Amino acid sequence: MNRDILTVIQENMATFSKGQKRIANYILNSYDKAAFMTASRLGKKVNVSESTVVRFAAELGYDGYPDMQKSLQKMIRNRLTSVQRIEVTNDRIGDQDLLSMVLQSDIEKIRLTLEELDREHFEKAVDAIVSARKVYIMGVRSSTAIATFLTFYLKLILDNVVEVTANTTSEVFESLLRVGEGDVVLGVSFPRYSSRTVQAMRFAQDRGATTVAITDSDASPLVPCSKYTLKARSDMASFVDSLVAPLSLVNALLVAVSRKKNDDLTHTFQMLEQIWDEYGVYEKVQE
Repeated sequence: MNRDILTVIQENMATFSKGQKRIANYILNSYDKAAFMTASRLGKKVNVSESTVVRFAAELGYDGYPDMQKSLQKMIRNRLTSVQRIEVTNDRIGDQDLLSMVLQSDIEKIRLTLEELDREHFEKAVDAIVSARKVYIMGVRSSTAIATFLTFYLKLILDNVVEVTANTTSEVFESLLRVGEGDVVLGVSFPRYSSRTVQAMRFAQDRGATTVAITDSDASPLVPCSKYTLKARSDMASFVDSLVAPLSLVNALLVAVSRKKNDDLTHTFQMLEQIWDEYGVYEKVQE
């Protein structure tokens, strides 16, 4: 189902039973919380049975409650405000051990990323980066951390890497002024998605560059303007974005590119080690 679930619920409200209307009203008013509730918990919240919740999902045309829940979560990826994220996080954690829950959640996101990643897109993105005339990398707000990490290590491997300056919209397009065929543009964005990154990727695509998105799902606005999409799970509920899985994906991307440039990389790091030693870049730890 591609239509907004809230619209579907509103359009069908008159056909619902009394219990289904209670479910519908709760979702319409608190979709940010409902998206992360089990069928049992949602039923208890509105005083209906779990089976009524499951039948409600089927009534809307979903293959089951998990399918409806997935649709809800996709719908809210770019809707939640920071305040809503805090409320959802507090509601999800409750009295559980916070440390264990957060770390286990991150482990699960890496596992799901490994299962869902398009291997063909990954390999083609690696080949495109290795053979590119120039590689442009862009990420703003919380995604800046991923983009900067990727830029730092990719510059040690390649000599044609440019980090797109994104302090203002004009700086973005000035950085991409000469982008074109033969170039690769990597855009990094996770919920809440940056309009600046989307605009830059569209611009690069229109200029004939190979665009690679590092994002979280097919619902991301980066997908339509990207030739290759590398998806990594992120946590959209917490006001602090979980970027553990995206960083792990970027690590894999860097290792894959470095293996393609293995001979050049060995020579590069031999020179770097001499420079670092000569100028005392790193502290020498005495054993």
